[in-house]
Order: sequence, then structure tokens, then C-alpha cells
Amino acid sequence: MTAPVLVDARGMLCPLPVLRLRKILQGLPPGGRARLLASDPMAVVDVPHFCAGAGHVMVTTCDLGDGQHEFVIERGPDRSQDDPNAPETE
Repeated sequence: MTAPVLVDARGMLCPLPVLRLRKILQGLPPGGRARLLASDPMAVVDVPHFCAGAGHVMVTTCDLGDGQHEFVIERGPDRSQDDPNAPETE
């Protein structure tokens, strides 16, 4: 397995960490992983919410101290374009 793609969003306020993560996940195949570093306190709410809505898997989350958090996210399967009710993964 390859190392997760690093998304360093420290110093950015939401929604920027989620937007950066979303952009990276768009370029990964299903099952690919991204490692997000964030210092915005709202990231602990926004990142899991984004993952759940987009069909991605929150693999790990870790409080690094000093207000910094690390998230490892696995890209979920491609959603069927035939299902208009399926949330977008992009």
C-alpha cells in the first residue's frame, strides 16, 4: 500500500481544510488515502461530516496537541451517476 497523500491545511480556517481534502480525494482512486493535518478547531466536526456525506472512510483521527489534528481518510467507492440521490464524492 502506498503512503497517504499529505494535505497540510494547518493555519487554514474551515472550509479550506475540507476543500483541500476534497480536491486531493478527487484525484485518488477508490481506496486511496489522504492524510490531513489541520489546526482549525472546527475540522474535528467538518472533516467527519464531509466524509460521511461523501461516502469516504475516516480511518484514523489523532489529536497532535497544540490545537493540531491529523486525519487519515480513505476514498470511498465511486458513486453511481444513475442514482440522483447519491451524494457527490467530489
